[in-house]
Amino acid sequence: MADKPKDSFKDFEAALAGRGSGLYLLRLYVSGTTARSMEAISNIRRICEEHLKDRFELEIIDTYQKPHLAKKDQVLALPTLIKELPPPLRRVIGNLSDKERVLVGLDLIEKDQDDGK
Repeated sequence: MADKPKDSFKDFEAALAGRGSGLYLLRLYVSGTTARSMEAISNIRRICEEHLKDRFELEIIDTYQKPHLAKKDQVLALPTLIKELPPPLRRVIGNLSDKERVLVGLDLIEKDQDDGK
């Protein structure tokens, strides 16, 4: 599924019904077109295409245009990635350049217990 801007997940109930299908609903909050925001967008798109091919919906929210959504989701730092589905809800903050950290945040890999990360 491609990423497309929208006000909310209009198909949220349908997605909830299909939780067992492995669908990932992701929200990325950014601040305009800053270098850090663009890097985060590029990084999450690359990770999703590589690890979640055809199993994700990515909503990119510019907090300058829709500050009410950031307030609703209690976003305090930018960029912030929120994994809505599958449960549990997870947040990853930063430019998403640490691929392993993002994959752990998305529950796609387990945190390596030996290296203390």
